[in-house]
Amino acid sequence: MEMEKLNNSIDRSWIDTWNQPFIISGPCSAESEQQILKTANRLNSSYVQVFRAGIWKPRTKPNNFEGIGKEGLKWLRKVKKNTGLMVATEIANAEHVKLAISFDIDILWIGARSTASPFTIQEIANALEGENHRIILVKNPIHPDIELWIGALERLLGKGIRKLGVIHRGFYTYKNSKYRNQPNWNLLLNLRTLIPRIPILCDPSHICGNKEGIFDIAKKAYHFQYDGLMIESHCDPNHAWSDAQQQMTPENLLEMLKTLTNIEKCDQKSELDSFRILIDELDENIIALLAERMNISKKLGVLKKTSDIAILQPSRWKDIMKKSLNLGKSLGISEELLEGIFQLLHQESIKIQNQIRN
Repeated sequence: MEMEKLNNSIDRSWIDTWNQPFIISGPCSAESEQQILKTANRLNSSYVQVFRAGIWKPRTKPNNFEGIGKEGLKWLRKVKKNTGLMVATEIANAEHVKLAISFDIDILWIGARSTASPFTIQEIANALEGENHRIILVKNPIHPDIELWIGALERLLGKGIRKLGVIHRGFYTYKNSKYRNQPNWNLLLNLRTLIPRIPILCDPSHICGNKEGIFDIAKKAYHFQYDGLMIESHCDPNHAWSDAQQQMTPENLLEMLKTLTNIEKCDQKSELDSFRILIDELDENIIALLAERMNISKKLGVLKKTSDIAILQPSRWKDIMKKSLNLGKSLGISEELLEGIFQLLHQESIKIQNQIRN
């Protein structure tokens, strides 16, 4: 599907009717009727439009809590009746779609693992055919593959689903990071350039993996003029059955949303600040990679000591510099800059290995 056609096919009416950020909140998992109703009743409907709860929980390993299942849909229906909030849950197959529709769930979202599988997306899209009044949100795939994400939207549009949006929940990274999932803000800006009409919500809970970082991520999402947020809340976060560390109380959520609203009114959203956010994220990535490199140098130092291998290996160093300079040249990086960086890295690596040997 051509980008222009894709962009023009999206129906934004479901989100443009609100004159404030669109907020979805609720627990990671539905655990009991009491927990669901208590959390929902404590959310402030002046700031939160949608109550969310996971009914089916895709887990990496078996024998973990995998969701309460169909029973939880009854609780969501009761929340909708008692509070007037819209309700939302995650779907991962055709049976989930069928059940969620039978309980009149307003918003269905597709998780990162599902987005990564075109077969799963097609199954869901087929099951949704004819449900063109229902709102479907698509989380980014686990890895930063923008084409896979766009492909999921195209499959849904192909079945007549036009009330679409995306959820930015961050991307898997192999390196150590302060985030559970790397934001990769630049990829989201590229998605907006390609599909400017697509509503974008940010999920700071899954990006951070902890309560402490949620405000900072939400603030950056507001800076980039996202349409809203999905933030996990729980009436008793410390005893949550899943992802306890990233859920906050409804009261703490309200205070944060009030602060964010004030920031949004004052924020000039300058292009300079946008570039600074992108550079800060790249700098954090560089530092995390440097830490990984130094850890490997330590292991190398231990191996050289036990195997009685000389620390300085001139031929190896020459080979590293040659490959690095060639790669840098192909990427438009100056030889002087790379030589300086790698000289410092080499010196630090030798220093670490000498400390181990001595």
